[in-house]
Amino acid sequence: MELDAAKARHPGAEAFRFGDNAKLNAEVLALVLRGAKTVTCDAVAGFAARGEPLPEPGRVDIACDWEWRPVCALRTVEVLRMPFADMPDDLIAAQGEFADLEDWRRGYAAYLGRTVGFEPGLEMLVERFDLVEVFA
Repeated sequence: MELDAAKARHPGAEAFRFGDNAKLNAEVLALVLRGAKTVTCDAVAGFAARGEPLPEPGRVDIACDWEWRPVCALRTVEVLRMPFADMPDDLIAAQGEFADLEDWRRGYAAYLGRTVGFEPGLEMLVERFDLVEVFA
């Protein structure tokens, strides 16, 4: 399915890619598709740097592979904002990628260092989502 067709199926949807490289993007999409990932997060500054609007509860957005081909549609259920250092333990397992909070901190500090510059006080946006549709 082409991106325009996916957006037509979900009016108002924004297109986005997980991660900052093709390998990470594919890994995260696989977690989403098998239901292991229902929470994601990024620095608020990352959305601005990419020119992406912030997620909004109730909106359905299109997750794409690294080539901008639509993979699935996700509905935002909840959006939280907090400093990086305040990420609670209970949100780690639902992200599907990390063994524990320390693993999350290491992984995200590296990711944020590559994308927007890491600082412990960096404001994070945490999004809980539901899988709405998988595009064949």
